[in-house]
Parts: sequence; structure tokens; C-alpha cells
Amino acid sequence: MAQVVSNTKVVLKGYVTGFPKESDLIVKTDTIELKLPEGSKGVLVKNLYLAADAHMRSQMSVAEDNFVETYIVGEPIHGYGVAKVLESGYPNLKKGDLVWGIVGWEEYHINNAPESTLFKIEHTDVPLSYYTGILGMTGMTAYVAFHVVGNVKKGDRVYITAAFGAVGQLIGQFAKALGCYVVGSAGSKEKVDLLKSKFGFDDAFNYKEEKDLDAALKRYFPEGIDVYFETVGGKMLEAALLNMRLNGRIAGIGMISQHNLEEEEGVRYLLSVITKRLTMRGFIVHDHYDLIPQYHELIVPLIKKGTIKYVEDVAEGLENGPAALVGIFQGKNVGKQVVVVARE
Repeated sequence: MAQVVSNTKVVLKGYVTGFPKESDLIVKTDTIELKLPEGSKGVLVKNLYLAADAHMRSQMSVAEDNFVETYIVGEPIHGYGVAKVLESGYPNLKKGDLVWGIVGWEEYHINNAPESTLFKIEHTDVPLSYYTGILGMTGMTAYVAFHVVGNVKKGDRVYITAAFGAVGQLIGQFAKALGCYVVGSAGSKEKVDLLKSKFGFDDAFNYKEEKDLDAALKRYFPEGIDVYFETVGGKMLEAALLNMRLNGRIAGIGMISQHNLEEEEGVRYLLSVITKRLTMRGFIVHDHYDLIPQYHELIVPLIKKGTIKYVEDVAEGLENGPAALVGIFQGKNVGKQVVVVARE
């Protein structure tokens, strides 16, 4: 007989409009049999760490297009995490393997599509929680945005919004290592100070204190912006368009300011894309997961040497998952928001 254990999970109470609240998510406990169904090609895992990511907000609402997969009301939400394999019907993974990828927000989870959503962890001599961020989807997002989409060159003037987020931190460090002038914006004095003192940004500003974003960007980029890493959208994108240099590049990572609006803000000044010969390209990171080995070959030695700085904001226990997830939309997290389910 397979062991039956309790299984705490975070489920969606109902579809969300506006800013999500903790009450939109319910923590409940039921039981699970620690065994895969007969003939299953899936993987049964014990979750260790979960990532609270901005992209999860769009999955909490009714989808407006076919490219967004929404959560199912009453079922566990899902996202990126780190887990240990308990049983596997997938030939590339075996019991005891550590993996990162898509998992449900629950203590134990069955992934029925491991081939494209779970990746075996090869480097175990770095903190496992890093695979929720710098060594997982977050790190890959920064790598693709910088090297593939942004096509950053030495001497470029680089602007990064949400710069204290896990993606922004990394892009800023990549840019400084290449010899760029780098400015970031964040939502508090503490974050602005750390961008300059810890992550080596040339400058940074608190966007909440700026009444005129166009004027702010002209102050920090008197000669204009070569590469803009877009994570905010709305009025920030408008201001950036006005301050782009000829042949500038915009890497579309996300638009967090639009997630909680019932109707997206219209964006003016798109004529600048034509008149300034801009390249504006969005991307979805999982289209580039073939680059994971290449990225890990670059980043793991830098982590071990301490060359790359990385900050985590850790919430202990799945019961604190809703507060951690909702908190990232209020700017409460300092660094990558991680939820610890179990440390082994």
C-alpha cells in the first residue's frame, strides 16, 4: 500500500480583478497517495522551494487571449519551483533527482508533462533555492533579454525598470560587466541605495517620487537611452519612448503596471518606434530554454566566485505563500521572493 500523507496547497478562490488580495487565495489541506497512477509517464515530487513571480498575476484572471493559461478556480495555482522526485514514470528522471520547473503550489505534486516543464538540477553545489530565480526562469529571462533581444554593446546607455527585481538586478550587473552606463528605477529609497551600493548601478531613482517621468529620464540620460528593458509599461514606456536614441532597442520582458488594471492603459508616442528606427521586441522565456546549459556554464562560476550579487526575500511555510505572492505587487519584497515549503 502506498503511503497517504497530508498535502497543504494554495488554491485560487475566484478570478481576480484589480490588485490581488490574500483572500483571493485559500490555504487548504487534504491528503495525497504518494504513488503515481498505473502506467503514468508523469513525475511525483515533493516541493522544496516556490517562486512568487509577477507573471502569475495574469493567470489569476479570466484570459483575454489564447496565449495566457489561467488557473482553475478551486485548484492549486502553479509556478516555478524546486522539488525532489519521489517517483517517476519519465525515463529522464529518477527517484531522488532534484528538479526545477513548473509545479503546483502544494507540498506534493504530480507533473504530467515533465518533458517540457521540469529540468534536472546538475549543479548542487550552489543554494537550491537559486533555481527559483537566478538559475531558473528568472535568470534565463535576464540572459535572453540581455544577450538575445537587447543585443547590448559596450558603451550603451541602459535603462532598467523594476531594477531591484530579480531580473533587473541581473541585467544591471551584466550591463556593468560589459562596460555600459546603467540606470535603474525602483519603488523605495532602500532599493535605490542598494542598486548603487550593492549592484554597482551608475545611478538609480525612486519612480514614486518623480512627478514627470520624461523629465526624470532626461536628467539621467541627457544623451538618450540605447537599450530599455521594459518590465512596467504604461506611463513609464511612454517616457522611455520619448528618450530613446536613434536605433535604440527595447526588450519587452513584462508590463507589471498593467496586470491590475481592468483596462490596459493606452500608450502614446509609438510613432517614435518609426522616427527613431527603434527595435521593440517581446519574448517568452520558455521559447529559449535550449540555452539553459549555455547560461549555466556562464553564471554558475560567477555565483561561486561571488562576482554576481543576488538577493532573496524568503517566506517560510506554504501558509505564508499568499502573502508573499500578493506582496510582490505592492513592492514589499526585497529581491527574489521565495516561499520555502521544505528544505529537504
